[in-house]
Amino acid sequence: MSENWKVGKEKKQGLQKKQEYAIVVGVISRFQTAEQVSEYLDELEFLALTAGAKTLKRFTQKLDHPDKRTFVGKGKMEEIEEYVLANEDINMVIFDDDLTGKQTNIIEELLKVKIIDRSTLILDIFASRAQTAQAKTQVELAQMQYILPRLRGLWTHLERQRGGIGMRGPGEMEIETDRRIIRDKISLLKKKLEKIDQQARTQRKNRGQMIRVALVGYTNAGKSTLMNVLSKSDVFAENKLFATLDTTVRKIVLDRMPFLLSDTVGFIRKLPHHLVESFKSTLDEVRECDVLLHVVDMAHPQFEDHINTVNKTLKDLEIGEKPSLMIFNKVDLYRERNFDKYLDQEVKDDILSDLKETMENRYEQNNIFISAVEKEGLNELRKILFKLVEDQYNVRYPYQTKHW
Repeated sequence: MSENWKVGKEKKQGLQKKQEYAIVVGVISRFQTAEQVSEYLDELEFLALTAGAKTLKRFTQKLDHPDKRTFVGKGKMEEIEEYVLANEDINMVIFDDDLTGKQTNIIEELLKVKIIDRSTLILDIFASRAQTAQAKTQVELAQMQYILPRLRGLWTHLERQRGGIGMRGPGEMEIETDRRIIRDKISLLKKKLEKIDQQARTQRKNRGQMIRVALVGYTNAGKSTLMNVLSKSDVFAENKLFATLDTTVRKIVLDRMPFLLSDTVGFIRKLPHHLVESFKSTLDEVRECDVLLHVVDMAHPQFEDHINTVNKTLKDLEIGEKPSLMIFNKVDLYRERNFDKYLDQEVKDDILSDLKETMENRYEQNNIFISAVEKEGLNELRKILFKLVEDQYNVRYPYQTKHW
């Protein structure tokens, strides 16, 4: 009899997550070239993969500006509709730019699948990656702020006032009820975030008088991997966008000189405005740091575009001039992708030397080429970092004797 009982003996499987398949859609407007849109869609596919969806096809169309109703033109929408009908696996269409509530409604009615835009996708990834109370609150606030102006498109079936027995009188439209609920929620989240920020400020004050160094850069540039190498810790690092969402701070000691190193959330093009606003408090680590280390994935074909995006975001966050170093990471991958295997080592070195000089002149700041994974150039990086931090200690405490 006892053999028939299997309670607690079989491993629980849990819910099996179904693989989602998507297509991505972009518009080549007068403000961006076909090459730029192609690169944006590459990134959008990577975002979709990070969220757990496989992309089967992409659609692009040349337009002066996106269509007010369907984002793309009528003919292109019919082409997308035919493809979706012919491929039953597709359950999602992702647009590279923000959609209005009205556009989402119309396209959803035509294609009969889930319609999301770039901002929604990024917010979804942030929601899945948030671990701390601060990050979760920031993401929820950004989601509420994003939803609020789009409610009209979501509630077209309830445009008239609710009626019937017990509901006669001034009443309130369903959409207005939801707007009020979301506004109340936003107010509540802002208060909660302010309280968390106050605690974070107290924590920063309690870290003593050590110099603070912050890693910044485009998402997936290798900041967390570099942090692990420098701090000999185990910060989560993965070849996906936004692997790190919560700011991590570690104490580093170089030749007996201590300082604090923080790893922050990566930046990305077309980052939702509400997300930037919500995460300003997290980026206080960057705002209050003494030295900036700008990490760049030099193996990426559009790495200069990434540099400009990060610099623009830092400017938008009103982060003033700070001593900084540009760290060109993944030099091993750069050689693999750009150098012919028959090139002499001397020629390779000359090409990298010329590139280093060009980058220094273009961005008017010092730089270094490294590979965090292969631990190449790290000794030179430690020497430069030591000098940067030591200079800051001398500025802050000019009359104190240093003991390292």
